[in-house]
Amino acid sequence: MKKVFATPQDAEAAFYEALEKGDLEAMMEVWSEDDELICIHPGGPRLVGYEAIRESWQRIFQSGQRLKIRLTTLIQITSGMIAIHSLHENVSVPQERAAGVSAATNIYIRSAHGWRMIAHHASPSAVVQEQAPSAPKVLH
Repeated sequence: MKKVFATPQDAEAAFYEALEKGDLEAMMEVWSEDDELICIHPGGPRLVGYEAIRESWQRIFQSGQRLKIRLTTLIQITSGMIAIHSLHENVSVPQERAAGVSAATNIYIRSAHGWRMIAHHASPSAVVQEQAPSAPKVLH
């Protein structure tokens, strides 16, 4: 029986936890089982369908490389049965002392079995510095 994610935030937390752990089964629990799914890894082709996406994550996890991911600049839009999350994935590879930033969009759909991912698109991004809100401008 698949885990039920009560909110899109629960599904997203499970997605990134599975990614950090390299856990294929936990990763695929987050995804809907529909054929109309889309996944684009940074620099990769568009993958369509559950099996293609599963195979891609399996290849990624087989490398044995473990990632640490810190999410920033999250924007969430939820309307009815759909949730769209736009964020920056600050990725580091501790074994290699390497790091990078991806801009990502995750789309979730609510079904009878809770929230599930239907799209993940991540692209390399310039380093983004989080800034404090600027003071309001005063016109004289």
